[in-house]
Amino acid sequence: MSGMSAQVVLLDYGAGNLRSAQRALEHVGAQVSVTSDAEEATQADGLVVPGVGAFSYCMEGLNSIYGPRIIGQRLAGGRPVLGICVGHQVLFERGLEHGVDTPGCGQWPGTVEKLHSPVLPHVGWNTVETPAGSAMFEGIGAEERFYFVHSFGVRTWEFEGDDLTEAPAVTWAEYGGDRFVAAVENGPLWATQFHPEKSGEAGLRLLYNWVQQL
Repeated sequence: MSGMSAQVVLLDYGAGNLRSAQRALEHVGAQVSVTSDAEEATQADGLVVPGVGAFSYCMEGLNSIYGPRIIGQRLAGGRPVLGICVGHQVLFERGLEHGVDTPGCGQWPGTVEKLHSPVLPHVGWNTVETPAGSAMFEGIGAEERFYFVHSFGVRTWEFEGDDLTEAPAVTWAEYGGDRFVAAVENGPLWATQFHPEKSGEAGLRLLYNWVQQL
């Protein structure tokens, strides 16, 4: 894509403040459109799935615009997707919140559940434990902090890859004595529990790393 900036769609399904993500992506060189149009979302160089609030609410919004199908079609064609916050959580099999068991997009096995931490929500800056050779965290120091706002997360990782697929690279974080998945790199599918668009220079570098490989 020499000389052209990557076309990124920020998926608008009624769940999330999209402006800060749009500004951050534009800052690192992407051309961003905010839309719920399935064809545009499927064809763009990159798709960002944001999300704030309850898992069930986000899945309802995603299902209303055929979001799981859009994500699945993109990944089948090797086209990059980035999930952020609840947009990261909905990529897993299911979410358990307040007694409600909601099916997710099912890209990865695993359950989004309440963190076992004495004080919730987890709000603020936290370090993360990144895997060796991470493309997502390239150029980001080990002591950098990222901004989190959540009470739920994936506390056990259940997918190790198989003969055909490389095991995803999983980044962890710890809060209040509980460990949870902070980010995942799985071929064209990347996701972060934290908000890179609200994480200062480190977050911008992560978004830059994503945009560069589109």
